Amino acid sequence: MRVICDTQKLSEVCQVIQKVVSTKSTIPAIEGILLKALGNELILSAYDLEVGINTSINAKIEEPGSIVLNAKTLCDILRHLPGETVTIASEDDRLKYKIKSGESEFSLMGISATDFPEIPNVDSGFPIVVESKILKEMVNQTIFAVATNDSKVIHTGIKFEISEKKIKLVALDGFRLAIRTENIDYSGKDVSFVIPAKSIDEVVKTATSNDSVIAINVGKRHISFEVENYTIVSRLLEGEFLNYTTAIPLSGTTVARVDTKTFIKSIERTSLIITDKFKSPLRCIFDTDSIKISSVTSVGTANDKIPAKIDGGRVEIGFNNRYIFDALKNCNVDEVRIELNGPTSPIVILPPENDNFLYLVLPMRLKA
Repeated sequence: MRVICDTQKLSEVCQVIQKVVSTKSTIPAIEGILLKALGNELILSAYDLEVGINTSINAKIEEPGSIVLNAKTLCDILRHLPGETVTIASEDDRLKYKIKSGESEFSLMGISATDFPEIPNVDSGFPIVVESKILKEMVNQTIFAVATNDSKVIHTGIKFEISEKKIKLVALDGFRLAIRTENIDYSGKDVSFVIPAKSIDEVVKTATSNDSVIAINVGKRHISFEVENYTIVSRLLEGEFLNYTTAIPLSGTTVARVDTKTFIKSIERTSLIITDKFKSPLRCIFDTDSIKISSVTSVGTANDKIPAKIDGGRVEIGFNNRYIFDALKNCNVDEVRIELNGPTSPIVILPPENDNFLYLVLPMRLKA
């Protein structure tokens, strides 16, 4: 193989696809990037057996071929090359490759392309198209609630529920629930699947332009995303996702409306004495026209009070401070509607007027 291409462009795409490369594996090939020179393109692939990514750049192909080069070493070299173009060519030993740019020259031992695992091909025939800006926002507003240590692996992913004109993302970890819904231009059959949090996080990070769209193809065990000039393939999580709808109260006996930033800042203040070493629930009292927030640990006490519009009876309830903070931080609205049904029922956080998002947080028992 002998290929000449733009140094900066090759470096840029290698930095992107390096993110899915396995760093600790018994299979040396998946610690590398597969380079395949064909026609007038250099095709690059990375795959850690869970997430795979393909892309290509224009190149001058003087001799077609393919090789796997260590991802970290290749990316580090490309980032420091001095010339505008780079030549990658095999030497006498077909696995030994020379990388030359300007006066700089490196020689690397590669791995045979036949050792690189094949990335699954997914083509459902009816791609679901979503604006990258919308999907990025939806993922960011739910991924924080994904389980990080759960006996049910399926809860370590985000559930997608796609029906006519609507897409819904759901994440939960047993203590909280995050739902984000959006209208889309889709008229295909209803489909639902659960994708690992790591995979969908890479998808939205790869979408650098808010003006682009993401095409989703769903297979039986894998899913693919066409993101700008990249194709990202991920396995789907299997299992029974919790029937979350039964956990959501139909309505609240007490409804509060409060300024989101004001509530966040109050939680930050009253959480200053709560640490991993000194844990304690955050005590919230919803009453008449205010919310009183307090905490007590062996370090000391903290008290605060913020204005709110409250309709219904007085509720005194406890929460994990981080869970309630995460929910409010990801609302992206000036004011939130909070629905409560007493001290032992979950709190529900909603937008003021619609149901674009819903956050549910389970309460913690308060000491007298």
